[in-house]
Amino acid sequence: MTRTRIEAALTDLLFRGDLALEEAVDRHFTPEYRQRTDGEWADRAEFMEHMTHVRGLVADGRVEVHEELYSGGHYADRHTVHLTKKDGSAVSMEVYVFADLAPDGRFSRIEETTLLLQGSEADRTIGSDR
Repeated sequence: MTRTRIEAALTDLLFRGDLALEEAVDRHFTPEYRQRTDGEWADRAEFMEHMTHVRGLVADGRVEVHEELYSGGHYADRHTVHLTKKDGSAVSMEVYVFADLAPDGRFSRIEETTLLLQGSEADRTIGSDR
């Protein structure tokens, strides 16, 4: 089984404009996927709306994984997402993730908390805006 990683998932979702969003989501997330970001739940359709929104804002970026842990069907990590928006402004968010993995290695659930390190007050909710 190949297990997905948050770095690979976010790179495909945010920084691979040549990869269709549906393909990126299918690669890393199960059909029943759901996510809670800073207390707000989203189902897979709402998650895709969110990713469409963020893709429209982002010109480039990278994911820096600080710690990452797998334990059976569970995953946890702490990472920082560094974004350059299309308007030229920079955003950095530190993210704490706890997740469940499906038997095929894709994410079936993620619960995350974000911390804005760099960016405007309007960027504070970039992790969940739709």
